[in-house]
Amino acid sequence: MSLIIFPAIDLKGGQVVRLAEGDMDRATVYGDDPAAQAEAFAQAGAEWLHVVDLDGAFAGESVNGAAVASILGRFGGKVQLGGGIRNRESIERWLDLGVQRVVIGTAALENPELVREAARDNPGRIVVAVDARDGMVATRGWADVSDVAVADLARRFEDVGVAALLFTDVGRDGLLKGCNVEATVALAREVAIPVIASGGVASIADVQDLAGHVLDGVEGVITGRALYDGRLDLAEAIETARLRASPADFA
Repeated sequence: MSLIIFPAIDLKGGQVVRLAEGDMDRATVYGDDPAAQAEAFAQAGAEWLHVVDLDGAFAGESVNGAAVASILGRFGGKVQLGGGIRNRESIERWLDLGVQRVVIGTAALENPELVREAARDNPGRIVVAVDARDGMVATRGWADVSDVAVADLARRFEDVGVAALLFTDVGRDGLLKGCNVEATVALAREVAIPVIASGGVASIADVQDLAGHVLDGVEGVITGRALYDGRLDLAEAIETARLRASPADFA
């Protein structure tokens, strides 16, 4: 069992972008062909892809659906999709179209029963996004901060078939400050749901650190800007995660 590396494709206006701290006005464009980017990640060895419809996250409904469809057509592995998925119809539609997992964020806080029902009916295919600013849950594309603690939200979805928790430290996202390994591992140890780390991955050191906590419940890590800026090589990250998971490391 090795750490899953999820290369990220964030979509804004049909383009591949990365935001700084979730701010739509601080977007860096990295390409205008999301499907080609997905194929490049597959060629580097990625088995999973994390896709976010950023416009959808703010609109509350799918905006970059055509781009997502093109990615599904070119990426040979499994796709995890988030952004604006807030009702049962959109969940089922994306699952039917070939998305392996859908990520639910805002609706997890505002309509938790939707998540519970969807997870029970689609075990292993619903991911709950637990986005945090200073330990509190952020919603609506990270524009709002609630009064709910991260761990408290996570506990609401234990034992209903949720595939994973996607934990993002918003204050680090897109800034290459390094992943908040300590907070990620603490959450993984506190709940009975695998945790995916996101936000701030800067180098191979973050992958090495997180890969050492697979047995603590850390399932994977999402990386975007570090890949696009050339600070992290995807093939090297995948191989590092595989080697770190050798039995000798867990003896």
